[in-house]
Amino acid sequence: MRYAIVSMPNEALAFSNRVVVNPSDFPSGQHVLVKRDFPMTTLHDNTGKIAPGTIAVSQGHREWIGLSLVGDSAPIDALPAPPHSAAPPFLESLDLTVGFIRKNYDAGGKPFSADDMTKTFLRAYAGVVFAPGEILTFEFHGEKLRLQVVGVRGLELADEQQLGRGGGGGGGGGASGAGGQMGILMEKTDVTMMKAGDSPIVIKSSARKAASNAIIAPNFKFEEMGIGGLDDEFGSIFRRAFASRVFPPALVEKLGIQHVKGILLHGPPGTGKTLIARQIGKMLNAREPKIVNGPEILNKYVGASEENIRKLFADAEKEYKEKGEESGLHIIIFDEMDAIFKQRGSTNSGTGVGDTVVNQLLSKLDGVDQLNNILVIGMTNRMDMIDEAVLRPGRLEVHMEISLPDARGRHQILRIHTTKMRTNRVMADDVDLPLLADKAKNFSGAEIEGLVKSATSFAFNRHIKVGTMAGIGEDVEDLKVCMADFECALEEVHPAFGVSEEELEEVTQNGMIPYAPIVQDLLDRGHLFVKQVSTSTRTPLVSVLLHGPPGSGKTVLAATIAQTSAYPFIKLISPDRMVGFSEAQKIQAISKTFADSYKSPLSVIVVDNLERLLDWTSIGPRFSNSVLQTLLVLIARKPPKGRRLLVIATTSLRPLLTELGLADAFDTEMRVPPISNLAALEAVLRDVQLFPDEEGLRGLLGWLADAGFARTEEGEEGAQVKMQVGIKKLLSLVEMARQEPDSAGVRLMNGLMGLQ
Repeated sequence: MRYAIVSMPNEALAFSNRVVVNPSDFPSGQHVLVKRDFPMTTLHDNTGKIAPGTIAVSQGHREWIGLSLVGDSAPIDALPAPPHSAAPPFLESLDLTVGFIRKNYDAGGKPFSADDMTKTFLRAYAGVVFAPGEILTFEFHGEKLRLQVVGVRGLELADEQQLGRGGGGGGGGGASGAGGQMGILMEKTDVTMMKAGDSPIVIKSSARKAASNAIIAPNFKFEEMGIGGLDDEFGSIFRRAFASRVFPPALVEKLGIQHVKGILLHGPPGTGKTLIARQIGKMLNAREPKIVNGPEILNKYVGASEENIRKLFADAEKEYKEKGEESGLHIIIFDEMDAIFKQRGSTNSGTGVGDTVVNQLLSKLDGVDQLNNILVIGMTNRMDMIDEAVLRPGRLEVHMEISLPDARGRHQILRIHTTKMRTNRVMADDVDLPLLADKAKNFSGAEIEGLVKSATSFAFNRHIKVGTMAGIGEDVEDLKVCMADFECALEEVHPAFGVSEEELEEVTQNGMIPYAPIVQDLLDRGHLFVKQVSTSTRTPLVSVLLHGPPGSGKTVLAATIAQTSAYPFIKLISPDRMVGFSEAQKIQAISKTFADSYKSPLSVIVVDNLERLLDWTSIGPRFSNSVLQTLLVLIARKPPKGRRLLVIATTSLRPLLTELGLADAFDTEMRVPPISNLAALEAVLRDVQLFPDEEGLRGLLGWLADAGFARTEEGEEGAQVKMQVGIKKLLSLVEMARQEPDSAGVRLMNGLMGLQ
């Protein structure tokens, strides 16, 4: 039946937000559908002005439904009451926007408490049905307000007939429909009041619950998010940057704090900085993040670079002016941040663009018009290049180092990258992921991904037809990635921050020859220093100086101690690798090695041939003071908390280091002596097997003894000569003598006699 539309008899009935009917047409409190799409609740007319066959609809509802007062009518259908299956569900939550009825009305900045409005609304409208888009009139503390329903969620009951009714709703004034979103308000309904877009109303946020735009942090599983080994870092980021946004805004206001506006993620390449930034954007109830690569900001035209910065913040500024604290969170992600926000005054382009871009960012982050709805996430490998003003509190104040993962983190990352392999059963049972994680020391997340790819390539190679690189074998369905493939991959993929294997193998290619007890004693002492660094809580830094004559085996000894330490980070600083370097280049290379060592929990740095690194020459004399000062600082500098470092340096000019003041930088010294007696010489010759028989060896030793060389360290009575030959020189003489087997002993003896 169609009912004629009339205006409300009085203002009180208009504020009831119900459709007023004649008692002969509908019972009071009946839920009905107007025009078969718009749910409303009836109210009896006590004034006698509503005739049978007519209904009174307020102006807001007429706007929502699309009704006119002049000769308009609408069909009305009654809805069943709960618990009927076709009845509207009860509301679990109801979201409303609030503004003044009169446009351009100014309440003098008087705040309206969201909690008080919610209490009044629940008392006034319990039992009334609501739907998205519905426009309401509401009187609160003498002020006439306009409310609009922007979202509803029905309460899901255990009854199968009620299950799934309600759901989320959207705003706008579109039709609701009997099968659409609607619900009945009850005392326990969670009502959220938000400021309408362009309204001047001031709403004091709730002190008991988070705002509707607050960050929702569900229980994420790091494996599902694709983040491994960063549990602690991710937890710290959430605590410092997002926890304040989860709590009720009124509570945060009582504390008198501002939300964190910026995070800087720094660390080595491939450790997951960009990945964390992406996942932060996904996990938050925020706008789609704006991801900007640093160089994209810069523009050759005057003022265009600064304009690009302003555009990034334009949407956030507009929404903050309209909604204030109810504004959604806007995330801006800067990748390669050091490319654009360099230290002011550090560039010599002449245009000053770099400086003005930094100034523009500073004003947007913490300028006169402060925004509280933005979060800037920056990523960089070079934190030292970024202007200090950008990094202070109030701007990018949370600095999180995303370092290399530990064994547990590497295991998590391996599990992430082999998830599909394990799910689809193409990974062999013999693959031991914890063992692989232990072997992949100093691998970053990106390098572990490369390791898995390399292992699969070895598995593919097994199924390629012999003689061709294009065809595949018939047994390809049996393809499985096994432990041997990962072992081969470990030989192929090397971490950027790890062990200088090639350099160390080049130094120790002839191995160690324990020609005397002193050599084993030096090795044992070196192993004690290794143990001290890894276990002692008081000495995170130990520096050792090996000194002795040239060719005495100092470099091999230092490299051997470093290799046997099994530390994840072992690097060699050698003048051989710096031929042609300027002073600045040398300093940069040395500083980079020490800086890289601080990223690993245990590190060994071998600084070979100090006098050559310092460009020392006795004529003049001349040396590089800049390199000297760099070494003095770095050798004595303690590594960051949680990091441990062993420095082993070698020199052939020990007195020189005393003059330069470098000797005092070391905690201890060890002298590496040359071969000085026949017993040590015999041990070396037996090891290298110069003579095929015992007779030749005995003959050489006898000749040398007759020439007066000492047989032992203490020497014998009448022995006047002690041998002074380095192991390196001796091995060179041995190889020269080996070229003439018939006269090897004579050639070697002549060589040794010539060295004395």
